Amino acid sequence: MTDRLRPLISAGRIKKRVAELARHISDDHRGAPLTLVIVLKGATVFAADLMRRIDTPFIIDFVRASSYGKAARSSGAVALADDEKLDIAGHHVVVVEDIVDTGLTITALIAALEKLGPESVDVCTLLHKHVDGAKPVAIRYKGFDIPDEFVVGYGMDYAEKYRNLPGVFRLKLAD
Repeated sequence: MTDRLRPLISAGRIKKRVAELARHISDDHRGAPLTLVIVLKGATVFAADLMRRIDTPFIIDFVRASSYGKAARSSGAVALADDEKLDIAGHHVVVVEDIVDTGLTITALIAALEKLGPESVDVCTLLHKHVDGAKPVAIRYKGFDIPDEFVVGYGMDYAEKYRNLPGVFRLKLAD
């Protein structure tokens, strides 16, 4: 049996929502030092589209954060890389993430970033998956709320597959 994909959010809906998020970020940070911290690899496509729509100056940087590995569920252990190399002191930081679900990864990342002396740290996520028992996270810029299903596409993967899909799809793994 092969993996099955079912559409969840179309490319058109994503494009419209990304433009709205970019406008909100631009309005909130006009005239302030702004850094977008992009969480690799899943947020890359979202971040690229978002950056093209933000009309206030910003700089970008990248971190790696993972709690999935090659599984379809979070392991509960968060691995961060490159966070200590960031120069964000005094900047307003917007963390650009593909999906917030258990809250573990984003909470660990925010804690690591706050140690570097930013003026503020906000979260911008394409998806907020509602998972039972999730750690509450303040999300200032949110694309879409989704149910507790495994999703791929628009940069998000399962074992490095499906990142190239233009929309977001539910993935049912083969038995």
